[in-house]
Amino acid sequence: MPHSHLPPHPVLSLHDSQSRATVPFTPIDPAHVKVYYCGPTVYDLAHIGNLRAMLTADVLVRLLRYVYPRVTFVRNITDVDDKITARARANGEDIGSLTQRTTEEFHQDLASMNVLPPDIEPRATHNIGEMQAMIARLIKNGHAYEAEGHVLFSVSSFPSYGALSGRNPEDLEAGARVEVAPYKKAPGDFVLWKPSDADQPGWDSPWGRGRPGWHIECSAMSHRYLGDSFDIHGGGSDLLFPHHENERAQSLCCFPHGKFANYWVHNAMLLVEGEKMSKSLGNFLTIRDVLAQAPAEALRLLLLGAHYRSTLNYTQAGLQEARKTLDRFYRALAAGPVPKTDVPEAVLQALADDLNTPKAIAELHALAAQALAGDRQAAGALKAGAGMLGLLQGDPEQWFKGDASDEDAAIEALINERLAARKARDFAKADALRDQLQAQGIVLEDTKDGTSWRRA
Repeated sequence: MPHSHLPPHPVLSLHDSQSRATVPFTPIDPAHVKVYYCGPTVYDLAHIGNLRAMLTADVLVRLLRYVYPRVTFVRNITDVDDKITARARANGEDIGSLTQRTTEEFHQDLASMNVLPPDIEPRATHNIGEMQAMIARLIKNGHAYEAEGHVLFSVSSFPSYGALSGRNPEDLEAGARVEVAPYKKAPGDFVLWKPSDADQPGWDSPWGRGRPGWHIECSAMSHRYLGDSFDIHGGGSDLLFPHHENERAQSLCCFPHGKFANYWVHNAMLLVEGEKMSKSLGNFLTIRDVLAQAPAEALRLLLLGAHYRSTLNYTQAGLQEARKTLDRFYRALAAGPVPKTDVPEAVLQALADDLNTPKAIAELHALAAQALAGDRQAAGALKAGAGMLGLLQGDPEQWFKGDASDEDAAIEALINERLAARKARDFAKADALRDQLQAQGIVLEDTKDGTSWRRA
């Protein structure tokens, strides 16, 4: 909820891909902001590149929710796609169980990263009727045509095609993921509906049994839940063309009185150790691969450490550095009581400036320095500011112990054994046990309330 007792909120500015400028954000209806993000195609585990888009959306929506009374965030699931069909066939499993399992894994991975769920999460297969209605309307309006069981969007029927990505149709034909097919009137025309054979998922339609093209899915789902015009459409920069360009064309031709998306937000891509992430290079990292080696907040901090519009280089050294930064922040929280405070203005100003997360993190460093010097108000501000980034959500004591595991139980057992030795006044044994724990990187702190421990 917005905090009405705060000073006036900073004006939010966002880089709008369509105007290619950073502009003030003015909602269509300040009482209800609407956001749509392209979600995953569910056939495999989410990788850290997918995560970057989800994190950008997460910080954006957290900020919007802080400033505006109501935000509806829609993020779809694409559960019909030829990649899904191919993977299910390769796995020898049916499509429904593959998409169900992969959707659940996606939800688990995002929850482990403290990415808040969307308000509405439509699935493509639950919106086939909406897609067919849009396709019929596009044919009627003269923007689409039927050919050999396919329905195609006629790019030449929409003069402003290319305005979003800044490409003109002539440039686009040169090798830009354009499928050449004899039934197309022009090479750039794209598929709205395609025929399905007996082995492919399909639905009955006026154009024969078939399945939707990829682009029509998001147009239909965003329209169903957010209407003809909504505030922000986001996703990775790899979606700008052709996916978002095609979505915009279909939606504006179908509902010419609407605006479709008022602002377009695109995050840049991610490198791994300086290279483009790919399975062939062996540097393809799922969220789970990284969480096997570091806490989720370390990965989150690393990804937020670069501005969403700059290319981010994921490195092992960067991950370790993020972990050390969190050690410092958690030490600042652990040094005494943490009063509840409002989000510091400096953090809000940084985020309001086109989601400048590196600047917001720099503000957290300054607050941590004050907190470590004994300023507990600063510790409260550190926690509140970090909360806007979805960070410092854990208990400091737990953070320093690391993840609870069988190892923890073994440590607790040795500590109990040492306490028993001390009670029995066998100090040589107690000291030996302390040394044994120290060799494992465990620091003991004896107080009048008992013994606590943390990892060094």
